[in-house]
Amino acid sequence: MKTNVNITPIPSKVLVIVPAYNEAEGIECVIAQIRAEIPYADVLVVNDGSKDDTGSRAEKAGALVANLSCNLGIGGAVQTGYRYAEAGGYDYAVQIDGDGQHNPSDLRLLLEAMQESGADMVVGSRFIEKAGYQSTFARKIGIELLARLVTRLTGKRITDPTSGYRLCNRRAIALFAREYPTDYPEVEALMLLDRYRGTFKEVPVVMNARHSGVSSISAFKSAYYMCKVILAVLIMKTKKKEEMNIGYGI
Repeated sequence: MKTNVNITPIPSKVLVIVPAYNEAEGIECVIAQIRAEIPYADVLVVNDGSKDDTGSRAEKAGALVANLSCNLGIGGAVQTGYRYAEAGGYDYAVQIDGDGQHNPSDLRLLLEAMQESGADMVVGSRFIEKAGYQSTFARKIGIELLARLVTRLTGKRITDPTSGYRLCNRRAIALFAREYPTDYPEVEALMLLDRYRGTFKEVPVVMNARHSGVSSISAFKSAYYMCKVILAVLIMKTKKKEEMNIGYGI
């Protein structure tokens, strides 16, 4: 008797990009979780000029490590990962934070959504089902404002535009390897993808509070972040959309 079983095929080449700055206290635990939940993937820790021993601990835990000579910020660190993914011919690249907020087991949901929808990027959202860690009240207000702005400008619904848990296919990898926002890039990256006629969608995930360390975004930086991102998004929207003729074409 035959039964219908929906089995998600494991992609041939998957790279997990872990941007990390002074994450020595928890990076080994994060890598262990990734290797346990995603054994078929390569793990690249981009050590963004850390002042502690993040890089050596990541190597000890069995990850590939790109040690940057100075702190480039999250945008530069993530783009380093995408450049590595493009050069290595990876089919998929997924960003997972080095502070333990993202659950590697949820990658299955992102992969299934990408395979079913054909989207160039899938974002893990903590706000669709409102489970797990939900951020502070003030930041949630800011995220909601940015979500409405991006939804309005792109015509594509987004609830968690600042989420760093995102999966990219080869077209998005090629784009971000060539061009990627600096500073606080998550929102701008969505607009950049839309500008090149790429597609994105969200799936619900459960996030955790940080395992260790503190956020690099202070109250002052939060205000600066909002002003900068809103201005950058509006400027990007005024630019003409371009065909996404990089990687393999559409």
